[in-house]
Amino acid sequence: MPAKQKSRKSPRRKKTAKSKNKIVSDLLHKHFGRITPEELNISERQFPFRVRADLQVAINRIIDGGKDLRYFCGVRQPNWHEGVDFTSLMIHQEHYPPVAVPPQYEEIDIGEDKPIRCLKIGLWLLEREGNRFAVLLSPSMEYGRLVGIRFQIAASNDGPGAVVADRFFKLLETAVNDCRSYRGKILSLEQERSYNGQSVGIKVHKLHTVERDQVILPAKTLALLDRNVIQFVQRRERLSSFGQATKKGLLFYGPPGTGKSHTIHYLAGALKGHTMLLITAEQVGFLSDYMALARLLQPSVIVIEDVDLIARDRTQMQGPCSEALLNKLLNEMDGLRESADIMFILTTNRPETLEAALASRPGRVDQAIEFPLPDSEGRDKLVRLYSRGAKISDDLIRHVTNRTDQVSAAFIKELMRRSVQFQLERENAESISRGDIDNAMDEMLFSGGSLNVKLLGGNIGH
Repeated sequence: MPAKQKSRKSPRRKKTAKSKNKIVSDLLHKHFGRITPEELNISERQFPFRVRADLQVAINRIIDGGKDLRYFCGVRQPNWHEGVDFTSLMIHQEHYPPVAVPPQYEEIDIGEDKPIRCLKIGLWLLEREGNRFAVLLSPSMEYGRLVGIRFQIAASNDGPGAVVADRFFKLLETAVNDCRSYRGKILSLEQERSYNGQSVGIKVHKLHTVERDQVILPAKTLALLDRNVIQFVQRRERLSSFGQATKKGLLFYGPPGTGKSHTIHYLAGALKGHTMLLITAEQVGFLSDYMALARLLQPSVIVIEDVDLIARDRTQMQGPCSEALLNKLLNEMDGLRESADIMFILTTNRPETLEAALASRPGRVDQAIEFPLPDSEGRDKLVRLYSRGAKISDDLIRHVTNRTDQVSAAFIKELMRRSVQFQLERENAESISRGDIDNAMDEMLFSGGSLNVKLLGGNIGH
């Protein structure tokens, strides 16, 4: 008879303990011990969502080293879009209770080498000098929409508990008022993420540096600019001591390409310690947010380019929305205190279309500065500026200056670039020739038609 085959027993599987999330209400009750929820006091502060980078820096500083920290976690709660607060966390829920989870962070670009990692939702259980308290950071929601950052502190409803909450909030307020993450930088408000996935609720711009000698303007224009911007800022404190207003409104106007934006780049570097806020016409809906930042980050400069797109004469407006945006701008400018260290710089290519309530009423725009087409001296300087790095003779510079009457600075910049390109097409050419200049001029003035000339800021008559 064949031997009985031994039955093979399947290998025993190791029993693994099922991981179980900690229920937040249990953590809180255990942390506070004999102190019942009815004996706690919950204090709350809400901060603008856009200052979360500074709030995170403050949190890191307050809880540095973890000497007071007993437990830290993220929180997952069903329907979190309705808001997460201590009231919902402390009540025991039979189904789908809030549970402790690993903390989730979002990287915020602040225009420096490294972004700041900002916590989305966090719960800290802390003890200081025998007093136990808890801190909750969560999004502040309104009708399912994110409107800010909320901090809640749960502490004993007595003197020591009140001291703990008061001290914590004062540290947060100091951090926000310092606003070191964005102070003195060039900012705009964004609603999207950058290409690398970082959040850019506040975008920090790195404009190219423009030196004083690169601002090519008539002497009269430069004098107005220096007196009403540079010297005004330098004497702002003295003006305030005489009871004079320290806010100011300026209007830069002139044809396209005459240096308005270029000058703003110069001012961004020249006004040390000033925060510059760049507002495009389509972002004027965020004007209230911009103004809140401007007040927080004083001294500040608010730049609205092409202001005629939102502040055109009321008779030329297309509907009530346009008028509402204009009224919002006027109200914000009027609402500034005289002592505010805030400067408005508005730019336009079409000053004749501006609403009189903005352009003609004293107190909103204190000085209009014209940016005209460059004169002969200015064109000479522009040719030398934009031909740096290339060889060009003085005779040829005079030739360019004579041929470019009634053109913009932008036209001369493009002319010199194309001239260098024509030079490079000639093998072993060591300098720009007259032929290079003439070829570039013909291409810009004639080959592209009248529209091309208009786009470049040229004159078809040449």
